[in-house]
Amino acid sequence: MLETPVDEVVAPEVGALTAAACLFHGFSDRSRLTIVQHLALGEHRVVDLTTHLGLAQSTVSKHCACLLDCGVVKVRTQGRSSVYSLAHPEATLDLLAAAEKLLGLTGDAVVLCPRYGEGATP
Repeated sequence: MLETPVDEVVAPEVGALTAAACLFHGFSDRSRLTIVQHLALGEHRVVDLTTHLGLAQSTVSKHCACLLDCGVVKVRTQGRSSVYSLAHPEATLDLLAAAEKLLGLTGDAVVLCPRYGEGATP
């Protein structure tokens, strides 16, 4: 397999890789991923997500704002509540299924990774 040196990658490819890295960063937090999984079941208000996650309302709101800014979720107002849902449910579920498949293939390697696994130091 031929590899293209990094300095020869054309600008559109760099932009696409940057966008993909940003998307995966949005999914990289356990709380945000849990929020996405809950939203795969249907719409939720922040107060509902707070109850499910056991986190402070401000923390859940911050994570929802991140997912909203990334275009992963959408929000609508219902009275005084903000109701969140997946912006692209089918594509998001496909991505989560692909992640589960890859995790099944890699076993414990991701969790044990010295750079990003559970025991890694920030």
